[in-house]
Amino acid sequence: MSAPSESPDPDGLPTPRRIIAVFALLAAIVLAVLDGSIVNVALPTMAGALDVSPAASIWIVSGYQLALVVSLLPFAALGESIGYRRVFIAGVSLFTLASALCAVAPNLPVLVAARVLQGFGGAATMALLAALLRYTYPHRLLGRAIGWNAMAVALSSATGPTLGAAILHVAPWPWLFAVNIPIGCLVLAAARALPETPGSGRHVDGLSALLNALFFAPLILAVDRLTEAPIWAAGLLLVAAVSLVALVRREAPRAAPLIPLDLLRNGAIRLSVIASVCAFAAQMLAFVGLPFYLQHGLGRDAFTTGLLMTPWPVTVAVAAPFAGRLSERVSTATLCAIGAGCLAAGLGLAAVWPLDGGIAPLIAFNMLSGLGFGFFQTPNNRNMLLSAPKERSGAAGGMQATARLFGQTNGAVITALLFGFVGDAAPRLALAVGAVFALAAGIVSALRRARV
Repeated sequence: MSAPSESPDPDGLPTPRRIIAVFALLAAIVLAVLDGSIVNVALPTMAGALDVSPAASIWIVSGYQLALVVSLLPFAALGESIGYRRVFIAGVSLFTLASALCAVAPNLPVLVAARVLQGFGGAATMALLAALLRYTYPHRLLGRAIGWNAMAVALSSATGPTLGAAILHVAPWPWLFAVNIPIGCLVLAAARALPETPGSGRHVDGLSALLNALFFAPLILAVDRLTEAPIWAAGLLLVAAVSLVALVRREAPRAAPLIPLDLLRNGAIRLSVIASVCAFAAQMLAFVGLPFYLQHGLGRDAFTTGLLMTPWPVTVAVAAPFAGRLSERVSTATLCAIGAGCLAAGLGLAAVWPLDGGIAPLIAFNMLSGLGFGFFQTPNNRNMLLSAPKERSGAAGGMQATARLFGQTNGAVITALLFGFVGDAAPRLALAVGAVFALAAGIVSALRRARV
């Protein structure tokens, strides 16, 4: 008797279709993550080609990041309203079209505008990926699905700068964006396999979306100007605070608010969000502090520094799928507490290791940090997603992405402040502060375990 061609599962897609759908989801997130890092290494080249200052060229990165941050929650709400698949496909389409516009941009303003469109497209894919995974995989396999997603993100982050440098070695800068076009078309073809999810039909409030943007955009801009123009930064922070208060007051009475206040009332989700912010702050403190530590403290060149930083994301990529499988059988709170503890230990050891103590232990500490981060991130995301009602999966996914970006922003702000106040001691102190944040993530995760 021949084996059936499909493995039906009422709580997910049949196996052949599931593979195609997962390819679409992971390829889309790889595109969005790569585009957040691949351009960084090319900024000097692009500034010269476009005849603009280095400071002005930063908007090529900032425009993308701002659009991403301000639109995550609105796209999550739109996905719940009209269907996750429709919004996801629209996001990939916009991202691919914007990539083509970036490749032919004749000047900086056009390029920044196209990057903003790219950010909107990337936000639609990031915000809805977790929700689509929940409908693609059966409940019992969701942990490993989230692990594969974490692996894809880690590898994309690790290879982005190297891939950017390789493209620039053989082609001009527009090819950094042109390479997205065929991949985007493949994703759109594969996206036909994604599950059809019913929309709730709820209205997405335009004023709330505007208030959301008026909270996140001034907050990110204030971070960028905090040390150079503190008065301007204070004014932007005031605008952000007023907008947040107005947004919460407007959305609080609603059953499915734009800012998922209903989900945050759930203790398990709330603690997972707090732990996520702490862990991603620790990650960013390390990712900013370590290069300065390696180059200024240990005298390594930029290429060697990149190689020495690689063990972290590679270890995350190895650990995340394993942690995902384990989270299907072991308490996610326990795994998160252990992972955050390893992250804290790795960063703490790196912070106190003497400069003349050799490089091999620092590589080991980096790998311990990556191992801990991988074991924290996947179970924590699984808990955030599965603790939410299935019809609020979009909001849960948007909240995951927002917590990640908020934590990374906080980590960048703290590192900048450390450089402003303590100078040369900042890199090692950033690692120590990162260890404290990681320890806080572990404690919060342990509290979630105690509530069970």
